[in-house]
Amino acid sequence: MLRVGVVIPAGGTGKRMGAKVPKQFLLLGGRSVLQRTLARFESISDVNEIVLVVPKNYWERARSLVKRVGFRKVRHVVVGGRQRQDSVWNGLNAFELKPDIVLVHDAVRPMVTDKVVKRVIRKAVECQAAAVGIRLKDTVKVERRKGFFTHTLNRSKLWAVQTPQGFQFDLLMRAHRVARRKGLKSTDEASLVERLRMPVAIVEGDEKNIKITTKQDLEMARLLLK
Repeated sequence: MLRVGVVIPAGGTGKRMGAKVPKQFLLLGGRSVLQRTLARFESISDVNEIVLVVPKNYWERARSLVKRVGFRKVRHVVVGGRQRQDSVWNGLNAFELKPDIVLVHDAVRPMVTDKVVKRVIRKAVECQAAAVGIRLKDTVKVERRKGFFTHTLNRSKLWAVQTPQGFQFDLLMRAHRVARRKGLKSTDEASLVERLRMPVAIVEGDEKNIKITTKQDLEMARLLLK
């Protein structure tokens, strides 16, 4: 039977939000953003185990949330590292049982749907690596000389990447080990896998799967809940 694990990095500090607590602990429709994200993956039958990664100062708060709500699949709450990549690495090493497929999902994307998550799992099984994305609608230009556009990119080939991103577990572990050995940094797991010259399959996402990083994002999420 296929075993699926999920790492949820929740290491944001909320500086851009300007809030007193990290954005993942802000309320969204009466529940915290983090609680909503965890509940989404807790409810998906394909998911076996969840590892939550949080800042050291918020470990107790996150652990209390897990116990209070009764999230059975959240087996470990671990402390993150200096950067997101380090936090994901800590999460990957915390699974009780090694998964076949691992998903990595931002804690501040609580609007992800079951349908998208299941598509990523299927595509990761089929292609070893998969990431959610949506096609760009706007024209994208490159600034080479400060203050001036120099050329326009082909919009038909451009995607805005979201999470979850899914991988065969051994592949993602190898990508992380190579990056750590070479001192390489990246903002997402797909980039690490690409450096192994492995293609990452595209899973079409949902525009509602927003990442909450600003007050405007939070207001948008509240509107989407109505």
